[in-house]
Amino acid sequence: MTINTHDSSTTGTTGSEGDGSIRSFRVDIAQSDIDDLRRRLETTRWPEKETVDDLTQGVPLATMQELARYWASDYDMRRFETRLNAVPQFLTELDGLDIHFLHVKSPHENALPLIITHGWPGSIIEMLNVIGPLTDPTANGGDAADAFDVVIPSMPGYAFSEKPRSTGWDPLHIADAWIALMRRLGYSRFVAQGGDWGAQITDVMGAKAPPELLGIHSNMPGTVPPAVSKALATNVLGAGDPPPTDLTADEQRAFDRLNVLYTTGLGYSVEMGSRIQTLYGLADSPVALAAWMLDHDALSLEDIVQAFDGHPVGSLTRDEVLDNITMTWLTNTGISSGRLYWENTLGFFDIKGTTVPAAVSVFPRELYQAPRSWTDNAYPNLIYFNEVDRGNHFAAWQEPDLYTSELRAAFRTLR
Repeated sequence: MTINTHDSSTTGTTGSEGDGSIRSFRVDIAQSDIDDLRRRLETTRWPEKETVDDLTQGVPLATMQELARYWASDYDMRRFETRLNAVPQFLTELDGLDIHFLHVKSPHENALPLIITHGWPGSIIEMLNVIGPLTDPTANGGDAADAFDVVIPSMPGYAFSEKPRSTGWDPLHIADAWIALMRRLGYSRFVAQGGDWGAQITDVMGAKAPPELLGIHSNMPGTVPPAVSKALATNVLGAGDPPPTDLTADEQRAFDRLNVLYTTGLGYSVEMGSRIQTLYGLADSPVALAAWMLDHDALSLEDIVQAFDGHPVGSLTRDEVLDNITMTWLTNTGISSGRLYWENTLGFFDIKGTTVPAAVSVFPRELYQAPRSWTDNAYPNLIYFNEVDRGNHFAAWQEPDLYTSELRAAFRTLR
């Protein structure tokens, strides 16, 4: 049958329906939606150029004009559709919402089931390049003993998952839904991984500690101690409280990085966390949506600007970036994907109380580098910790080979 999951003409084909059913899904984008996107790009009304020669005022005009030119004229608007339809996709109803997910089983016996959760402004697009190496390691320079069955759900309000029609879909609710999803798929044992929102949801799963969950891995761990979190919060309010006086050099560097982030780098989260419905431009203008999604953090923006200058950093190319933005535009999920910020009540980088075995990979251009000391305290059952030499906030997207290697190493002792 044909369904319409997002109040637009973006449709997919499903199999049988019913409570607890798992239905196959394919993306089917209406040509009229693509034509409308091109028209909007070509008629964009541009502002003046920024008055600085750096990124301190946001995404540069030259970058956005090149993005719009390439998007409208050279980019394959159906690229993300083709890529997703090459992977087994499904829908299933969880707590009244249809949840879209990828489910790729390994060709190897005894593969370890793994659920990966994306973040914002990313999506399941972030994870497409790691599916092959994770599920079929022997075809990608690895050992069959490191194989995973991979499940990658779209969070509510993202991509082809339904948009919540009422409040309550916060990280704790999503964590419960993911546990239910893995049980519905028949997995009696599994591991979980995440970055950004996915890291928070994965930490919460680790705190809930269902018997099936063997362990977790995070590339953006919640490790900030309560005293440090309080000092950061008061700095945002202008009180200027100093950090604890006994911080080590690594801890002081983490505090300083977070302090800059909290005071100057989280404007998008403040707006979405307080006035998400006000952002109508995300639904009306593809250029507004693209600029909003590009300006997540300063270091990622630097890498993305290079991509549109013709010099991508790692695998974060302009086509990859536009796959994610195009899917968000065509599903009209610019606002619904940001509503999680309004729903959230947890400290983003705070300790969540995970008790299951935990693994952490620290990427050098992440929002902050978790010190080993904080990580040991946050995860009392820490089984793996590694600081890698490259990669930013979008670890799987930018460095898929390194991300894959980290997951193989992180979960090896849990098989």
